[in-house]
Amino acid sequence: MIRGNAFRVTHCLAIYSIFLSGANLLAQKSSLAESTAEAEAANSLQASGTVFHDANRNGRYDPPEQRLAGIKVSNGREIVATDAKGRYTIPIDDDSIVFIIKPRGWATPLNQHNLPRFYYIHKPAGSPEQRYAGVAPTGPLPESIDFALYQQEEPDQFRALMFGDTQSRNKTEVGYMTHDIIEQVIAENAHEASLGVTLGDIVFDDLDVFEPHNQAIALIGIPWYNVIGNHDLNFDAASDELSDETFESHYGPSYYSFDYGPVHFMVLDDVMWHAAEEGKRAHFTGGLGERQMAFIRNDLERIPENQLVVLMMHIPLVNVEDREELYRMIEKRPFAISISAHTHYVKHYFLDQQDGWQGEQPHHHIVNVTVCGSWWRGAPDELGIPHATMSDGGPNGYSILTFNGHEYDLEFHAARRPADHQMNIYLPKEIRQAEAMTSVVIANVFNGSERTQVRFRVLPDGPWTDMQRFEGIAPYFAQLKAIEASLDEPLGLTLPGPSVTNHLWRAMLPPTLPAGTHVLEVEATDMHGKKYVDRETLRVLPQPMRNP
Repeated sequence: MIRGNAFRVTHCLAIYSIFLSGANLLAQKSSLAESTAEAEAANSLQASGTVFHDANRNGRYDPPEQRLAGIKVSNGREIVATDAKGRYTIPIDDDSIVFIIKPRGWATPLNQHNLPRFYYIHKPAGSPEQRYAGVAPTGPLPESIDFALYQQEEPDQFRALMFGDTQSRNKTEVGYMTHDIIEQVIAENAHEASLGVTLGDIVFDDLDVFEPHNQAIALIGIPWYNVIGNHDLNFDAASDELSDETFESHYGPSYYSFDYGPVHFMVLDDVMWHAAEEGKRAHFTGGLGERQMAFIRNDLERIPENQLVVLMMHIPLVNVEDREELYRMIEKRPFAISISAHTHYVKHYFLDQQDGWQGEQPHHHIVNVTVCGSWWRGAPDELGIPHATMSDGGPNGYSILTFNGHEYDLEFHAARRPADHQMNIYLPKEIRQAEAMTSVVIANVFNGSERTQVRFRVLPDGPWTDMQRFEGIAPYFAQLKAIEASLDEPLGLTLPGPSVTNHLWRAMLPPTLPAGTHVLEVEATDMHGKKYVDRETLRVLPQPMRNP
């Protein structure tokens, strides 16, 4: 009897255990279903709104203002076009930026710093807490996210300012940039540029410097676009997706595109952040990633095949890990160039099959001159501004890209120097007549490339002699490093080590130079056919008389 009761108790407990297991399983399934439903709900969010001609420029749609059809709107992956009533709908999640792709002949509003406002950030909870503030909570998704556009003239021919690595550590260095570069641009008013771009490393790790930097750049008075650089990241971010939160709070999406005149500009984020993990320190690499690649593909599919495309990035294209996927998208287009910064020296690449490029013509990639030169290093001048000579021996400065239809032209501008300062010439200051046959003249053409032709002559009527391009260390930079080494204490932040540059040319002096002071003239003709001339003097001493 006792045995039978025990059996029944055990049996009941087993059944109850099975019941509890089933109940737990149902609860888990219910919880999973709820989580899945929440995820699906988040993924099924739809942003919608209107793009309109803001005739009264108040930032709001006011009937009877025209609603604009065919305007492209993106979420960073997909791209849709507004319908006949100017409406769009696009999927988003709770960490999204919706932005328009500005078409030709239209302008987006600018904020107080002349930064284009072409986007809406949707982060209901805001950015995660990090050292530098990101995006404040944006709250519920608006019923309508509307974008205003204004009409403007955009001719086939126009100019764009290109700033590489402004990279100020603090407000003092923002002052260097202002006095060294911005005042020159404003005073000369020679740029007549329609827009400007900073090609990454806007600041130098301290993201609180974004605000004073933006105030300074705004003095130029034109719309200014920004590329994200490795020194513009949130270094305490747990992932690449969260590394641009502070950048977003100032500039919006880290990649996007827009048209101006006949040119399609693509701003790319090619800095991939890798948070610290066991055995590995936090670091960055060059890369674009799957989501951005999808945006690039979708964007290129929606523009004419013969439109000039300008890719703007921070890390040079040759150092981007997934670059060949990008090559496949642009190499069949007859007109495309790219420009970056990051290295703090100037270099021109003409990518071909050896580089994995399969296009009929080589792809021109420009590594731009940097505004901060060598990170605002070097001895200060009479204004207290470091000379900041770059490691290729060239001065700090900026570039002007001039566009005319499918054609483009790049001009180098040195900080606080005349526009025609395009090279340094190195030769002995004084030689004996017999030394002429063993003496060399070297020219460092700051913006030179393998497509630059350089020659020299002795004025007034000496014959022209072609100079040969070679790779090496710029003599001027080597001299600066030697002076630094000779000092007990440096006169400012020490310069970086020299880089091997390929925009040097050399030739032997004429072997029969007569005694006297001579002027040597060097002429450089760039790939666009522009000629630049500079001169240097040389004193030739007569051979000493031999005693009989």
